[in-house]
Amino acid sequence: MTTQRRRILIVDDDPLQVGLLGRQLANTGIAASIEGHTSTAAALASLATAIGPDTLVMLDLNMPETDGIVFLRQLAASGFSGSVVLVSGEDERIIETAARLAAAYRIDVLGSLVKPVPPSCLQAMLRRWQEGGRHARTASAPARGYTAAELARAIAEGQLLNHYQPKVDLRSGAFAGVEALVRWQHPEDGLVFPDAFIPGMEASGLIDELTRGVLLRAAADLRALRAEGLRIRLAINVSMDSLDRLAFPELVCAMLDEAGLAPAELILELTESRLGSDPVAALDILARLRLRQIGVSIDDFGTGHSSLRQLRDLPFDELKIDRGFVTGARKLPTRRAIFCGCLDMARELNIHSVAEGVEDRDDWEFVRASGCDQAQGYFISRPVPAAELPAWHARWRQRRGELIG
Repeated sequence: MTTQRRRILIVDDDPLQVGLLGRQLANTGIAASIEGHTSTAAALASLATAIGPDTLVMLDLNMPETDGIVFLRQLAASGFSGSVVLVSGEDERIIETAARLAAAYRIDVLGSLVKPVPPSCLQAMLRRWQEGGRHARTASAPARGYTAAELARAIAEGQLLNHYQPKVDLRSGAFAGVEALVRWQHPEDGLVFPDAFIPGMEASGLIDELTRGVLLRAAADLRALRAEGLRIRLAINVSMDSLDRLAFPELVCAMLDEAGLAPAELILELTESRLGSDPVAALDILARLRLRQIGVSIDDFGTGHSSLRQLRDLPFDELKIDRGFVTGARKLPTRRAIFCGCLDMARELNIHSVAEGVEDRDDWEFVRASGCDQAQGYFISRPVPAAELPAWHARWRQRRGELIG
């Protein structure tokens, strides 16, 4: 974001609250213009002049004329692409519902603040905004789709690359593994994220070739890390389309042989919300993967509709608790209760647990105190190219002493 164009709009029907929050923002020294609006109509009129990603709206939910829920809908209709912070004294469940609604409208909600706003929480939220919010975390999906020929060319010409998000042990702080995340360095569209091309790969029958490329690149990167004394496990995401083919375990083993990796060094992550199209085939395939000592992780746990059945029926040895139940869980009772319930199930089933979405020091301290096994998230590291992992690890070792204590 360019500093000159940043602007913050406070939208609250109470002039006193607008003035107070405006002074708090000014006192932080944030390099942005600050506007206060007690009318949603005036705020929308102001936003009409600039609705880009350099705008932050601090929104009160409970307003008598046009409440914050309606305003979110109006923001979405206007094409707003900035970020929103919910500022409210409402019940936590209502705030979470509003945040989910905003996400459905594709509006980036950085978080929520409770009135009166603590200065430290305000500073943290502004840091998140300055770091880019959603726009630093995801690539914009191209307006057009990609043809099968373009996707095949991306594989053949080596346009796909891996980024890696580190996972660390919560007891010792040790660097334990990475999740490989594929990206497409498109010659015209720039860095394209997987939600823009994975469906096309699946539809074109290219998904196994994509998986093979991810695994081979990751194996080469892991060998380079071993030369620097780092031995870590690799996790890669697997398409549900692969679980329709009974020969998939043999295909994975052939990939491992080609890559020079032992089966126990690999974890296959399966998205829980998409499991179940062919439960018999999935049971067959996952059982044979586990017999070959390949790890199988249930990803985004809690986001689907059949979580307990999946845990009962399928041989997972790792459970990744979805970020929606981790981020902010220390302060939000609903998230905390669901997180702890997931963790208790993992313990009872003797399944390794990973907390996703550890975004700040509060999240870190919460998941560490909970007894969860591992964590990943932006507080630890964003996904980075393999070449940046050694430098990240050196910085992490310095932080580790303070965080583990």
